[in-house]
Amino acid sequence: MLDPDEAGPRETRIHPLAVVEPGARLGTGVSVGPFCSVGAEVELGDGVTLLSHVAVAGRTSVGARTRIFPFASIGHEPQDLKYRGEPTTLTIGTDCLIREGVTMNPGTVQGGGTTQVGHHGTFLANAHVAHDCQVGNHVIFSNAVMVAGHCRVGDHVIMGGGAAVHQFVRIGRHAFVGGVAAVEYDVIPYGMALGNRAYLAGLNIVGLKRRGFSREQIHELRRAYRSLFAPEGTLKERVADVADSFADQAEVQEIIGFIREGGDRAICTPRDTD
Repeated sequence: MLDPDEAGPRETRIHPLAVVEPGARLGTGVSVGPFCSVGAEVELGDGVTLLSHVAVAGRTSVGARTRIFPFASIGHEPQDLKYRGEPTTLTIGTDCLIREGVTMNPGTVQGGGTTQVGHHGTFLANAHVAHDCQVGNHVIFSNAVMVAGHCRVGDHVIMGGGAAVHQFVRIGRHAFVGGVAAVEYDVIPYGMALGNRAYLAGLNIVGLKRRGFSREQIHELRRAYRSLFAPEGTLKERVADVADSFADQAEVQEIIGFIREGGDRAICTPRDTD
């Protein structure tokens, strides 16, 4: 039996009931199922699969081996009333899984012109990625997750079903957002945000263990977390103290850098702290 890796490139297959507009660029081994629509400026990488009833429009690039399920709307104009048809883009990385009813919109001129989705992302049914978002690698958006415009979501972030994220919010790497959380403030790397309105409920310990962080790394993160959100002093003062005390801890310094970088939103904190 021939090894699939030695079988050579697969043929591109376009179902006779699909519409692929002239100008669309399709890689090797692409499969476009029945009732799909692929716009003239779309690029589908090698091995991309559109199962059926998928609509891909605009200046959209879909990375190799990404699979998109029925009724997903990818690359249609952003849900921003200021949008006037400018030629903005949506870029989706390789090896993503995009399930039924997912919507992803391109950027706007006001937001930099592009929406970027990283590699190996999982987007379950009816999740939404709005205009000008920057989404990292290996994320998981559970069913009906809603991320509003201009948000930044780091690598390995997991969001539970029905979570909603306010415009311009940043969510740091390896963070966890609980189901049906309403996130209106930035979530630190390695943090866990729960509730409506969301509060910082500690560190994403389960996720860190699953991803191979050592006991020492997790211990140091816990120590730093307790110091950062202690009741004494202001947050600015505590950030300075932790930056000095954990100068050689890369994960802690990542949190410090995230807080100091700042953004349009405040930092999500534990209950009863600043």
